[in-house]
Amino acid sequence: MLRTTAAVVAGKAARAASRLRGGGSALPGLVAERVDPGFLAHALADVPGGIVVVTGTNGKTTTTKMLVAVLRAHGRTVFTNPTGSNFTRGVISSMLGELPLRGRLTADLAVLELDEAHALKFAAAVRPTHALLLNVARDQLDRFAEIDHTAKLLASLAEQATTGVVLNLDDSFVARIRDKVGEGVVVRYFGVDASIADRLPELQEQDVRFEDDFVPPVAGPEDGLLKPSDERTFEVLFGDRGGGDGGTGSGTVGPLELQQRGLAAMINATAATATARLLLGDAFDPAAAATALRAVTPPFGRGEVVMVDGQPLELVLVKNPAGFTVALGTYGSTPVATMIAINDNYADGRDVSWLYDVSFDSLRERGVTTTSGVRGYDMALRLQYDDVPVAGVQPDLDQALDAFLAEHPDEPKRIFCTYTAMMALRRTLAARYDLPDIGEEAS
Repeated sequence: MLRTTAAVVAGKAARAASRLRGGGSALPGLVAERVDPGFLAHALADVPGGIVVVTGTNGKTTTTKMLVAVLRAHGRTVFTNPTGSNFTRGVISSMLGELPLRGRLTADLAVLELDEAHALKFAAAVRPTHALLLNVARDQLDRFAEIDHTAKLLASLAEQATTGVVLNLDDSFVARIRDKVGEGVVVRYFGVDASIADRLPELQEQDVRFEDDFVPPVAGPEDGLLKPSDERTFEVLFGDRGGGDGGTGSGTVGPLELQQRGLAAMINATAATATARLLLGDAFDPAAAATALRAVTPPFGRGEVVMVDGQPLELVLVKNPAGFTVALGTYGSTPVATMIAINDNYADGRDVSWLYDVSFDSLRERGVTTTSGVRGYDMALRLQYDDVPVAGVQPDLDQALDAFLAEHPDEPKRIFCTYTAMMALRRTLAARYDLPDIGEEAS
């Protein structure tokens, strides 16, 4: 107990110092963890409603934000790590702002976004009650190698869950994890309605295991299916796949429209809804869920729109072939001025060869104003192979942003950026245009 209290004091001091210096969000967690190696287990010991881990290659931050919003709309107090720092130390850092000196978190539930590998490190310290497993795609090949390795990481996490697991019905790398779930642990699915199954190839990797006895699961009455009515409006169907009273086994959430565009965002909302329904049971209210989802703003950098001198500037995170392809399909067709910022820092993945698995044809007609970041020249070369004109290259992000804004003062703008580039640009924009910083948005 004394050690945990000392860790809280040290972590809070590091958090205050880090904020004053504009430092990274993981440092306070590192300090607290050094003082008390059992900090996570102590801090989460009194959370009664469940500890939920959200992980997978794409959509973790958005889905976590949606799930938290739905749970809070049902009157639950929820702790989460909303800064996007999805390593264990980032979770601790987020926690320090809410912890009393005794070091025990007061909340009904904890919903935590975690990196695929760090989810297992978290589970070694605190076994999650529930796991939401979103998808598997090639990402950060220097860290995760091939997708089978990432799938094994998710399967290992599912084995640690004590109460329930929610799986992607349409991603065979994830759906087959059902066989790894412990005895007595509830399995639920989320997926898309058969009417839009033909759009799945644009979102996911192809599973090429030809000799396999795996039989894909079929959606049951407790599983949620996404059914869009157009590019913006959709429903999440449960039970009888039609109208219902919202009780267990039936009901529809929606129709509703999200503030974030695209099919991927709709699927994220479906995953969040299916998980909330599992957690809440008979208390789940479809109307409350729909209202909460409508109000969710895009997390910073995930289609977030910043007004700059009266014109919208859209920040779009891209970090792997599937994600960039979806982003171009969702955002790349509208005629706006475009900048692309590519870094190869640890959090981005050192290997950027994945850029050659993305088609940039949709940018050909308008071209790209500038490429930037550590790999700005590599990005310009990649675009040249797809005959996409690039007006200039400026590796320095702030200088590139200045030039981009100056060259297009009276029109909408969009920046596709990897994680660390997005974070740097978002902080610069926050300082210049009086936006909430990442920590303030999170709270």
